[in-house]
Amino acid sequence: MKTKTILITGSTDGIGKQTALDLAQTGATILLHGRNPARGERVLHEIQNATENGRLEIFIADLASLKQVRSLAEQVHQKHNTLDVLINNAGVYENTRQTTQDGFEMTFAVNHLAPFLLTLLLLDLLKRGAPSRIINVTSMSHASSIDFENLQGEKHFSGYEAYSLSKLCNILFTYKLARKLEGTGVTANCLHPGVISTKLLKTGWGMGGSPVTQGSKNSAYLATAPELDNVTGKYFMNRKQKKSSGISYDPETQTKLWQISKQLTGLVFEDV
Repeated sequence: MKTKTILITGSTDGIGKQTALDLAQTGATILLHGRNPARGERVLHEIQNATENGRLEIFIADLASLKQVRSLAEQVHQKHNTLDVLINNAGVYENTRQTTQDGFEMTFAVNHLAPFLLTLLLLDLLKRGAPSRIINVTSMSHASSIDFENLQGEKHFSGYEAYSLSKLCNILFTYKLARKLEGTGVTANCLHPGVISTKLLKTGWGMGGSPVTQGSKNSAYLATAPELDNVTGKYFMNRKQKKSSGISYDPETQTKLWQISKQLTGLVFEDV
């Protein structure tokens, strides 16, 4: 893993931070991401001191802003010619309907539109780094249906429904992307990290869970396990392949979401 370059979104806190720590111990180059520059620098030095890995970098971007998502992709391009692993870990849970500066519902924007856009903007680096891996952190709480007329809580809003819908979107995106990337050497998989004691869990469910070290093991496994070299388009729980909700396998639903996401993010090309 010492030659690998790994980008982990939302890696200054919670599962993302612990995943960065775990993977930094392999000697890989770790690209940390967060919103707060001071916190980002603090976490970078904390992980450096704990692992003695000097190949850590911090990138700052608010994923609620598509402009900053594009800026993040640009910053990574400026510093790196290849990318071996992209872990779309960042996520939010909002109990009330919030909108971004772009006018999107916050949960949908951060949990789905941001990783959708970031992944497609970084595909050229991932292809150059092939064999490479895209890992999307979803949830066992993902929805079993999708109302395209209420993707952003336009008709009615529930914090839980918005979150579970965004997590279904992660899976739909993963499966569609995996098919599009067949033959490129880039795999795309998703995972449920577990019921982990994070700020998101406390905000959404008002409870604690297992330690972050348990959640990070799942992400680190998908990033490093040699037996997954040619595995793509799968959903994992506890480091084992599992079935996601029935709707997540529907090609028409996947394609419809892809086209809507492409339109909303203003993506004018697809490097797939």
